[in-house]
Amino acid sequence: MDFLERRYEIEKQILAPYASHASQSRGRKIPEPESSNRTCFQRDRDRVLHSTAFRRMEYKTQVFVNHEGDHYRTRLTHTLEVAQIARTVSRMLQLNEDYTEALVLAHDLGHTPFGHAGEIEMSELMLEFGGFEHNKQSLRIVDVLEHPYPHFQGLNLSFEVREGIIKHSAHWRKENVPQDLAPSEQPALEAQLIDFVDEIAYNNHDIDDGLASGMFSFEQLQDVTLWKEAQTRIKDRFKESYDEKGLKRMTISALISILVEDLLATTTKNITDHRIKTLDDIRNLDKPLASYSESITKKNRELKSFLRENLYDHYRVIRMEVKARRIIRDLFKTYMSRPQQLPHKFADRHKDQDKPRVICDYIAGMTDRFATEEHSKLFDPSVRV
Repeated sequence: MDFLERRYEIEKQILAPYASHASQSRGRKIPEPESSNRTCFQRDRDRVLHSTAFRRMEYKTQVFVNHEGDHYRTRLTHTLEVAQIARTVSRMLQLNEDYTEALVLAHDLGHTPFGHAGEIEMSELMLEFGGFEHNKQSLRIVDVLEHPYPHFQGLNLSFEVREGIIKHSAHWRKENVPQDLAPSEQPALEAQLIDFVDEIAYNNHDIDDGLASGMFSFEQLQDVTLWKEAQTRIKDRFKESYDEKGLKRMTISALISILVEDLLATTTKNITDHRIKTLDDIRNLDKPLASYSESITKKNRELKSFLRENLYDHYRVIRMEVKARRIIRDLFKTYMSRPQQLPHKFADRHKDQDKPRVICDYIAGMTDRFATEEHSKLFDPSVRV
């Protein structure tokens, strides 16, 4: 029995019957010989991990622009934190960890520089040219823009990973799903979980970064129900006194546990209530299975409102968002007016393809640092081009 057969046999033994089994994958757009030592999902994970777009996330904004400080989360470190939580949840539900990890590593590839401010600006700029949405851009990156292999365009990922990239958001819409990715079906449970673990990660690391930045204080957090419950859990378990740094770390850890435990319990209950036995049972439902309880949903909404008011709408963040949107807008408009300013490989591409989409691809792929430097080269006469 070779490695792949052994791995398939292990999956049969440890995965739930409704999990995504690698042996049952719907395959790739362009057929390829199977790897001798990796399943299709392990191979997809590795292709994403080694992509240029993945490396660029190191210098893309999560909340704080990279030059604000070395210890704030970037789009890349955020992705790694999501992966850690996602693997735990996937393992506890007897789902496919390799598939889950591949989805997490790919889920933010399509983000523009400067975080959500960049996406909002790009969406407005592309409104008349087919629009912009980061999940669709992530799929475009793995299908078209990455080209490390000589025999095909893109990364040629499996159906399941491509489907999960476009459908992992709780608000995915059929009209945004290509016909070859089953727009009438619910995605696998591994994909449904991504939105939740993504939110668990960013809510908690944004608390960490917000406290570190001084934009809000421990005292302000005492009014947030989930934070108070997490502190109670810590105080009940650990009688020692902590300094503020230690208390912060322990409370955030407890808060993550509260959310993960509720997600696991509620999703397991939904599986039982809907009598889920196979992956097809999940796909044929008219709504997702993954969810929080009503109680945690309400408390999580309160936490998100706190972060919106005290972090995302803080004047320091807003100032950077305004600058970021101006940079992206200026770049887009100047490239549209004179595409000859684009690097040759992009300038040549626009002759054969839709010019706004080529420009969008170029800007969306930039890091914060590169976009800022490019803006200086184009608009500051004292900067060498």
